[in-house]
Amino acid sequence: MSDRTPHSVSQSSPPGALRVSEIFHSLQGESRSVGCPTVFVRLTGCPLRCVYCDTSYAFQGGEWRELADILAEVARYQARHVCVTGGEPLAQKGCPALLAALCDAGYAVSLETCGALDISALDPRVIRVMDLKTPGSGEAAKNRWDNIAHLAARDQVKFVLCSRADYDWARAVIARYALADRCEILMSPCFGELEPRQLAEWILQDRLPVRFQLQLHKMLWGEEQGR
Repeated sequence: MSDRTPHSVSQSSPPGALRVSEIFHSLQGESRSVGCPTVFVRLTGCPLRCVYCDTSYAFQGGEWRELADILAEVARYQARHVCVTGGEPLAQKGCPALLAALCDAGYAVSLETCGALDISALDPRVIRVMDLKTPGSGEAAKNRWDNIAHLAARDQVKFVLCSRADYDWARAVIARYALADRCEILMSPCFGELEPRQLAEWILQDRLPVRFQLQLHKMLWGEEQGR
C-alpha cells in the first residue's frame, strides 16, 4: 500500500512557499515511467473542471510549505523519480522553481500538466507530460495549442478518451500537429467510460504511433487512491 502523508491547512503564505495537497510514495500509474517507484508532490488548485477528474480534493485546501521542507520530505523516500502533479501544478507561480530544485537535487523529474498553461519557460530537464483535453472532458476549449511547439522528444502528450468521438478528435490532432514526430503520444480510455479493448482495437486498426496505457494505480488500488 502506498504511503500517503496528509497535511493540515494553514492560513498564511510564507514567501516562496507552495500550497501542497499531499506528498506520497507510490508506483507511477501512467506515462513512460509506469510502474516505477515515484514520489508524488501534489499541488493544490486547478483552473479546469474535467468531468472525469479523480483528484477534485486537490482543488482547494492543502498546506503552504516552504521549498526546503518539500525537498526534505521528498528525500525521505529515497526514490529516483519525482512527479509534480495536481490539480494543475502550473497554477502556482512557485512551481517552476520547485521543478528546477528537484532537478538540481538529481531526481528524474516529471510534470503532469493539463496543457492549458504556458510550459515554455520550464527547466528543460523536466519531462513534461501534457494532457490535451478532449471534447469528452468538457474542457477542450482551454487547450493552449502553442504549447506543442515547446515539446521536446523527452516529453509526452496524453489523451484521455471517453468515446469514439474523442478518439477521432485525438487522431485528427495527432495528424494536424505531426505529434508523432515531436514526442511520445499516450492514449488512455477514461475509467468506466470507454472499454480498454475497444480503444486497443481502434489503435491497431489505424496503426496509430501511440502508446496505449491503463491506469496501473487503479488496477492495484481501485478508487482508494485517485492517482
